[in-house]
Amino acid sequence: MSLITPSLIAAAVVTILCSLLLCAVITDIKAHRISNRLVFIGACAGIAFNTTLPEGYGFVSVLPGALGFWGSLCGLGAGLGLMLPLYLLRAMGAGDVKLMAMVGAFLGAHATLNVVLSTFVIGGFLCVAVVLRNRMFALLLNNLRTMLLSAFFKVMINAMPTVDAAPSSAGKLPYGVAIAAGTIACVVLTSMGIDPANGYWGL
Repeated sequence: MSLITPSLIAAAVVTILCSLLLCAVITDIKAHRISNRLVFIGACAGIAFNTTLPEGYGFVSVLPGALGFWGSLCGLGAGLGLMLPLYLLRAMGAGDVKLMAMVGAFLGAHATLNVVLSTFVIGGFLCVAVVLRNRMFALLLNNLRTMLLSAFFKVMINAMPTVDAAPSSAGKLPYGVAIAAGTIACVVLTSMGIDPANGYWGL
């Protein structure tokens, strides 16, 4: 009897994904950027794993296995599509969008939705933690008021609303950290039998 089971293969693939995310987190913290080469290699690896390994419902699922070439591409597209609006609003960097697309290439569209939901929740808590650590909560509220008023007036004159840079930063969070944490949270929740997109978040 073979010792290489679908669960073991899926665990190995998820470990590789987490290793890539760890590398992205390190570069994001140190240089405030995410390597295009890292993201490209990771996306290609995700597509390759999903194309060549035994099929299932995804590497993070109750029936571990590959989603196939098109399933992987759909995941990559979901990662891009879900994060791209924030990039267009200048609320997120291009590296963060591409990193989520890489995650999508590994996990597929449904799991990527789970990751995005987890990322937004964790990212919000981390941002508040950074602000409180820097004792700049009042500045955060002032920045938020300024940006919302700016967006409101742009809408009033029929201009494209954008999230402009705040006059003074209340603390910067490398969002690659939130994406990595959201991915890990998704993996942990799924291993516990919880699907964040179906009921856990009230959707």
